[in-house]
Amino acid sequence: MSDTSEAEPVRSRGGRVRRVLFRLVMAVLILLLAGRTYEETAVALARSDGSLRTAGASVTELTSHTVSGHAGGGQAGGNGTYFTHTEYTVRLALGEGRKRVDKVADQVGQDLWKGKRVEVGLWHGRVVEIDGQDVWRGWHFGTLDVTLIVLTPLTTAYLISLAVSAAAFLAARTGRVRASRDDRFGPCALGAAVGMAALLALLVGAAFGNVLAYWPAVPVCAGTAVALARLGAVIRRLGRIAAENTPAGTGSASAPV
Repeated sequence: MSDTSEAEPVRSRGGRVRRVLFRLVMAVLILLLAGRTYEETAVALARSDGSLRTAGASVTELTSHTVSGHAGGGQAGGNGTYFTHTEYTVRLALGEGRKRVDKVADQVGQDLWKGKRVEVGLWHGRVVEIDGQDVWRGWHFGTLDVTLIVLTPLTTAYLISLAVSAAAFLAARTGRVRASRDDRFGPCALGAAVGMAALLALLVGAAFGNVLAYWPAVPVCAGTAVALARLGAVIRRLGRIAAENTPAGTGSASAPV
């Protein structure tokens, strides 16, 4: 027979390493998502209340890229509606240096030319507006944003589970009953389901052009609120059960962790 006394510690160490790596990856994803959400929300607020810093600039270079094709397909192998889409790359000279703005929309770029003097709106040194027109890309299909969007269900569920675990820990520290892992599973699952429903509603709205700058916070907040409410009900139920099972004159009982 093979000796498993050494294999078990190895497997245990491997499990701990995987858990640590998973938590590190989740921490990075959460920080990136929080950073992008803050960035988009701050820019949207600055544009709405007019608090962007403005500066004079001149266009030093203007290049365009045109994408064309046919949308859909017609009958008998025919083509659908023909479309063209033009984007511009604008280079600007400011007093503080040079700035480059990529993927400027056609309706903005066609009003620019080399040497034109413009007024730009800046947020932390980044160009957000040119002559009052929005040139901030916002949430888009870049590598970072696509990664964060695709992994949003995972990060949402993870944040909800952290909130539930923290609330259960605080409840136990304040002398109330301890909620076991099984007790916490129901609130976490319910909160995650609500978060996914909110996320789906946001995606449907985005398909019609209604994109909230702070959209990642919506499923997290909605799911967390429902999960914590459910956890509170679970803790109250466990407290009643513990009180009924505790003989008079003894200390309070706790549910096993």
